[in-house]
Amino acid sequence: MTEATPVTALAESECVALLRANRLGRIALAVAGEIDIFPINYVLDAEDRIVFRTAPGTKLAELVIHPSVAFEIDGAVDGRLFSVIVKGDAHRVESAAEVAELEALPLRPWVPTLKQHFVRITPTWMTGRRFTPGPEPELDPAGTPA
Repeated sequence: MTEATPVTALAESECVALLRANRLGRIALAVAGEIDIFPINYVLDAEDRIVFRTAPGTKLAELVIHPSVAFEIDGAVDGRLFSVIVKGDAHRVESAAEVAELEALPLRPWVPTLKQHFVRITPTWMTGRRFTPGPEPELDPAGTPA
């Protein structure tokens, strides 16, 4: 990356590595024309699917009605910023064998609440960007960045 390119696209493997290294993200759901965004703690399973736990409520009800979701993380590493966006299908895990498998993952609620339902997001699209912070460029007399 050079000074002239403060925004760079990430390869899918870099996106997955950032998803693995982080634990807090946001899920966006849309039902009946309304969009809801929820913070969640998550992990990736062995097949790079996003897994989170939830209690009965809006999140669970909405993804049952409309399983297409967007998921996003962002953060900073070594003074550079990043953002990863995943689109996919979210499904409540109901098989006892799958639930047992997911219970072995390092995924526990961060607040003292019961979150007994596991949800798995299978990515269908993923993108990411890395940003190098700096001052806004000045415009030259023609109105283009100098």
